[in-house]
Amino acid sequence: MARLKSDGPRRKDGVWDPLKDNKADKHAAAGQPRTPQTESPTYRLAYADEDFLSREELRPVRLQLELTKAEMMLTERGIKSTVVLFGGARIPAPGQAPWAAQNEVQRNSLQAASVYYEEARKFAELCGTHSAQFNHQEYVVVTGGGPGVMEAGNRGAADAGAPSIGLNIMLPHEQAPNRYVTPELSFNFHYFAIRKMHFLMRAKAVAVFPGGFGTLDEMFEALTLIQTKRMERIPLILFSEGFWRGIINFDKLAEFGTIAPGDVDLISFVETADEAWKIITDFYGKR
Repeated sequence: MARLKSDGPRRKDGVWDPLKDNKADKHAAAGQPRTPQTESPTYRLAYADEDFLSREELRPVRLQLELTKAEMMLTERGIKSTVVLFGGARIPAPGQAPWAAQNEVQRNSLQAASVYYEEARKFAELCGTHSAQFNHQEYVVVTGGGPGVMEAGNRGAADAGAPSIGLNIMLPHEQAPNRYVTPELSFNFHYFAIRKMHFLMRAKAVAVFPGGFGTLDEMFEALTLIQTKRMERIPLILFSEGFWRGIINFDKLAEFGTIAPGDVDLISFVETADEAWKIITDFYGKR
């Protein structure tokens, strides 16, 4: 019988653990000759075979891994509840040129919207300050981890000396995590569905800032789950009533009958961070 590697990491019982050996090759044991048999892709250990793990038939396994990894890391960190910030990646910080503007109208609109970068930053700072009372295990700021409003959220938490979570997503242009995300709480996802689950599994409040298709998708996911009672009701706060009412006629949906009149009350509109924080404290008391 071939001997297992003796120079790799060992468990407490002294047995070599290949899962903790960063230098482990794709062979089952050390010292094996490199032959057509051992070099064959079929001989690779399943967990070390990226080609195998990327097969279409392994999608359920990849979904489970994405759900489980972040859940384990957040649980080990002791994070019990979060405050979610959704919003546009294209909204610049005050004084910065809009990187995504394609014409003068867009440039002016996005520059004007930079006020919501600042409000997102202030709001996240309020969350981070409050979170300190709970050893940063409650009211932890979570964003999509990218630029724009997401950066503002992580930045505001950092201003308060608080950790914050970034749930990044693989996109064609390789959206990278912003530099304010706590490194140990920076996650990357392939599947939008699993990422959205992690946004809402611990959410104590959701704050939505002006944004595009992604922001709309995230907002309606949360609204639908609350409306259908698949999750408990939490404050769902929309910054900039003018922006949101200009895009979505919520009252018309109720008037037409496709939602109940009371469903409109699931949404609160605000303009400032202080207004949003008051809604949360009124909802939960001073907890």
